[in-house]
Amino acid sequence: MSSTLTSDAAASEASASPGLGESVRNYWDRVRGGELGSLPAVAGLVALIIVFTVLEGDTFLSAFNFANLINQSAMIIVLAMGLIFVLLLGEIDLSAGYAAGTCAAILGVTLTQRGWPLWMALGATLLTGVIIGLLIGLLVAKLGIPSFVVTLAAFLALQGVILLIIGEGGTIGIDDPTILKIMNANMSPLAGWILFGIVVGGWALLSLLKMRGRRAAGLPVENMSVFLAKLIALAVILGAVVYILNQERSRNPAITSIMGVPYVVPLILILVVGLTYVLGRTGFGRHVYAVGGNAEASRRAGINVSRIRIACFIACSTLAAVAGILFASRDNSISPSTGGSTTLLYAVGAAVIGGTSLFGGRGRIIDAVIGGLVVGVIANGLPLVTQESGIAFIVTGLVLLVAASVDALSRRRAMATGRA
Repeated sequence: MSSTLTSDAAASEASASPGLGESVRNYWDRVRGGELGSLPAVAGLVALIIVFTVLEGDTFLSAFNFANLINQSAMIIVLAMGLIFVLLLGEIDLSAGYAAGTCAAILGVTLTQRGWPLWMALGATLLTGVIIGLLIGLLVAKLGIPSFVVTLAAFLALQGVILLIIGEGGTIGIDDPTILKIMNANMSPLAGWILFGIVVGGWALLSLLKMRGRRAAGLPVENMSVFLAKLIALAVILGAVVYILNQERSRNPAITSIMGVPYVVPLILILVVGLTYVLGRTGFGRHVYAVGGNAEASRRAGINVSRIRIACFIACSTLAAVAGILFASRDNSISPSTGGSTTLLYAVGAAVIGGTSLFGGRGRIIDAVIGGLVVGVIANGLPLVTQESGIAFIVTGLVLLVAASVDALSRRRAMATGRA
C-alpha cells in the first residue's frame, strides 16, 4: 500500500505544473544560461517599432504602410525559411536568391510565353527548385565540397541561367490573375477575422491536446495561467494586426477600396505550421537537429547524414522557388535582377537575427518570420526618417553583426553552464 501511495505521489509531483511567476523565473534562468531563442529579435523588433512610431508615427503606423511592410517582408521570410534547413546543419546556401530568380524565370516562360496551364507552370517552377537543391546537395554530401564553394559557384552560374532564359535587359510579364492576387489582392474583412479565429483557436486546441497528452504520460505540463497568458497575448497581437489591415487604405476609396489581410499572409501561415511540424514532430526533423548538433555522432547512431544534407538543400531551393513565385506576383514581371541585389543577404540576416544559430543544431521556422519582420521594419522605416539609402545598409549590417555576436556569446554561455 505504501509503495502505491509513494508512486502516486511521485506521479503527482512529476505532473505538477509551475505557476506563472515560477514559469517566468524558469524562463529567465534559461536565458541566463544561454538559451536566448528569439528573445533578442523580439526585443529588437519592439524597439524598432517604438523608435519609428516616435519619429514617423502617422506614416509608419498607417494601414497602407503596414500592409506594404508585410509585402516587403514576405519574400525574405520565405527565403529565410528555406535557409533555416541549411543553417541547422551548420551549412550555408549563397545561391538561394538567384535560385528564386531562376525559378521565377521558368514560371514566366512556361506561363506567359508558352501558355502552359497554371498548375503545370507552378509544377515546373517547383521542380526547378528541387533540381537545383538536389545538385547542390549531391556535390556537398557526396563529393564533400564545402557548401560555401558549391553555392558560390551556383550563385554565379544561376545568374547566367537567368540571362540565358530571359535575355540581357529583357523582362517577362506576368498577367495570370491567380499569381498576381497572391501579393496584390486582399481577403475580405470578414475572412480576415475568420482567419484570426482559426489561428487563435487552432493554437489553443493544439496546446490543450499537448497538455493532456503530457498529463496522461505523467510529464510536467504547462500551468493553465501560463497557457491563458500566452493565449491572450497571441489574440491581442493578431487581433491588432487584423484590425489595422481591415482599415481602408486606398487614397481614393470612392474609386477603389483597398482593405483586408493580404492573401500572402495565410500562405506564410501555412508554411510556418507545416514546416514547424516537419522539423518538430517528425523523424526527419529530429535527424536534422541531430546532424547539425554532431554529424559524426549522428552517423554512428545510424542516421544517413548524406541523405539529410541533400534533403535540406532540396528544401531550401524548393522554398526559394516559392519565393520566386512571390517575386513574380509582386513585380508583375521577371527580370535578370529578380532575386539578386541584397535579397540573399537580407534572407540570411533574417534567419540569424530571428535566432537560428550559424553553428548548426539550433533554430526554428518562426525565426524566419521574426527576423524577416525585423529586416522589413528597418527597410521600411528608415526611408521614412532619412533618404540616405546608405544608412539602411549600415543599420541592417550592424543588426546582423549584433545577432551573430549574441549567437556566439549565448552558445559559449550555454557550453559553460552545461546547457549546450
